[in-house]
Amino acid sequence: MQPQPKPKMSPLSAILFGSRWLQLPLYLGLIAAQVIYVIHFMKELAHLIERLPQLQEADIMLMVLGLIDVVMISNLLIMVIIGGYETFVSRLNIKGHPDEPDWLSHVNANLLKVKLAMSIIGISSIHLLKTFINVENLDEKTLIWQTIIHMAFIASAVSIAWIDRIMSHSGAPKAH
Repeated sequence: MQPQPKPKMSPLSAILFGSRWLQLPLYLGLIAAQVIYVIHFMKELAHLIERLPQLQEADIMLMVLGLIDVVMISNLLIMVIIGGYETFVSRLNIKGHPDEPDWLSHVNANLLKVKLAMSIIGISSIHLLKTFINVENLDEKTLIWQTIIHMAFIASAVSIAWIDRIMSHSGAPKAH
């Protein structure tokens, strides 16, 4: 079986199509940010371990929520790096790999937006929970604004999911 010949492109088409590779440094930069978050996580974990004898339960909970927050942001980075690269730059060709994420096989720009919105809600929820645990040290204005911002994230995510659902059921072409 002979390989399929590559279709001929006009020079302008080749330049436009090739311009997607300009995103590669952006994804590499996000990988560097991921490394920074790993270092930050390890420092915070070491800080928790070294201060453990003098910490109260609420302090431990706040520090652990901080660690969870770092993990969730890191998960968000992975979704953007892998999903964005796969969607907008080039295929990763990992089909059948035992570690292939389930969501990657059907990722598109809309699904990525919904997943990102849900991750942002998760991160916001952790921040809001930290705020409520530490409520005695904060003013009412801070509590109200953090709650309003969290609700705005939820409304945005619901709107994005609703629009995606309408588009997928109406037969309208999906945005990529």
